[in-house]
Amino acid sequence: MAKTMVSKLLTKAQFGHYKQILEAKAVELRRSMSAPAATIVARREETSDMGDLSNQSHEEWLFLNRNSLDISLLRQIKLALSRIAEQTYGICQDCEIPISTKRLEAVPWANYCVRCQDRHSFSQN
Repeated sequence: MAKTMVSKLLTKAQFGHYKQILEAKAVELRRSMSAPAATIVARREETSDMGDLSNQSHEEWLFLNRNSLDISLLRQIKLALSRIAEQTYGICQDCEIPISTKRLEAVPWANYCVRCQDRHSFSQN
């Protein structure tokens, strides 16, 4: 049912548009994950100064945390690209109502319409 609904709402051109956006974001994320910051963090010298050690640990934590978020977003993008291939992209995975193009432009990897996303956000907190 969702496949029929989305094919009426999104054209091939729109599928292509969102696919380009998602692929560009994936490239951007992969590039940032392999940025020079990784080598800077990796080749730090041992230090005996507690302040330097604390600062170094904090920078490493920030780098690893950002990479963890980037990996999660890459997974969401991969799933969105799969939905495009299956022509189920743009349909809320909960209520099966079309996700607004305004939301897809803002968050092209969105799984849910705004209403269902709010419900998921509240249930996770």
